[in-house]
Amino acid sequence: MLIRRASLATVTVLVLLGLGACDSDSDAKSAAATGPSVLAPGEPGEANRTLSAEEAADQRAEDDSPNSADVSYARMMIVHHTQALEMTELAPDHAESTKVKKLAERIAAAQGPEIEAMESWLTSYGKDPKGGAHDHASMPGMATEAQLKKLKAAKGKAFDQLFLTLMITHHEGALTMATDVKGQGNNIRIEEMADDVVAQQTSEISRMRDML
Repeated sequence: MLIRRASLATVTVLVLLGLGACDSDSDAKSAAATGPSVLAPGEPGEANRTLSAEEAADQRAEDDSPNSADVSYARMMIVHHTQALEMTELAPDHAESTKVKKLAERIAAAQGPEIEAMESWLTSYGKDPKGGAHDHASMPGMATEAQLKKLKAAKGKAFDQLFLTLMITHHEGALTMATDVKGQGNNIRIEEMADDVVAQQTSEISRMRDML
């Protein structure tokens, strides 16, 4: 009935593309099947699984319950963002550049609510936001205690330079973490949060590099 109602041109295109298959979604599945395989982390104690792109898409559509990668990302990003706030708190009294002060304000204004959102997300799934031991040194981009001590002691232009240098590295670490969870996680909300981190912090990295 649909083919009779279609225009002659449309019918021709449909025939040429071979869309007369029995399953209306066969082409979509075929296209998905050509994608790369996806490594799906298992729950704690379970082995990882390798899924085809089609299998990964079907699994996400059916169940986006968080896996270990999602939970670990949220917990680590809370710690990561908390250090960024610790650094931005120094700017009002230590920075000389007005641009650096305003940048620090924007970072704090964005990452404070992000911490609250991730804590809320973890709680909604019965996960302790502070659960799991996360070594600062194991997280990409984290400033060392020595670097933080040096930043706290710096003033004026010296502070501006060190703040921008450390924050660029910090942001780059966040991008690494966000990219990793986008490939390994399963929860749509976490993927959306990771997308926000990538978009916002990529822009801020570019801005900070121009300020050096």
